[in-house]
Amino acid sequence: MARLNQKTCVVTGAARGIGRAIAARFHDEGASVIVTDSDVEAGAATAATIGCRFEPLDVSVEADWQRLMRVVPIADVVVNNAGVTGFEQGMVAHDPEHASLADWRAVHAVNLDGTFLGCRYAIGAMKTAGTGSIINISSRSGLVGIPMAAAYASSKAAVRNHSKTVALYCAQQGWKIRCNSIHPAAILTGIWEPMLGTGDDREARMAALVADTPLKRFGMPDEVAAIAVMLASDEATYVTGTEINIDGGLLAGSAASPG
Repeated sequence: MARLNQKTCVVTGAARGIGRAIAARFHDEGASVIVTDSDVEAGAATAATIGCRFEPLDVSVEADWQRLMRVVPIADVVVNNAGVTGFEQGMVAHDPEHASLADWRAVHAVNLDGTFLGCRYAIGAMKTAGTGSIINISSRSGLVGIPMAAAYASSKAAVRNHSKTVALYCAQQGWKIRCNSIHPAAILTGIWEPMLGTGDDREARMAALVADTPLKRFGMPDEVAAIAVMLASDEATYVTGTEINIDGGLLAGSAASPG
């Protein structure tokens, strides 16, 4: 039997990248998947390709979540994946000295406020049945400092902490609603393309970007999706309030041989 058979799963930011991979893998595992994204055209195209339903959603807008609650009132799994780095419109200052308050708030509005609203939606969509799985996509950057991406690191650290708070709150209420966070490091999605380019030095650029990773390669979206399937499934009913790193060993330390 498929691992997510008869489960209704909502995935945010699912038009592309990690979110798309999770939505596709959930569908393959028998789930009824609702793809959501603020990019209506890309989101609808992704849903059509996978063979599932699309609903427009800007995770930073409370009214959008209220609408989703009306059209999808019950869910078994919610993946809060939608996120931004702050560099989508080009390189701007995101270090602690020069970042503007507006740019700082814009990143947090999507990454943190969006996750807060997504968790709140999930609780409402799950508490009648008293069971479910909330999966929040944080980042390796939520566990360490990132000098040139302060807002991104701060927002992802907050997602990590809020996931634990949600897990404890749900347990306190006596619900079997679990909440966990996944922390990917360098996963090969479109977000990296501006840094990689298409020139003859692309492979060298890729190698340089993962030089400090013990496994010496980028992770793939499907590898994150595999972890999400496990957390969404009934195989993980005793897993809540925890975090799973998928980083090629980066946070473990160094794989270098002693000198």
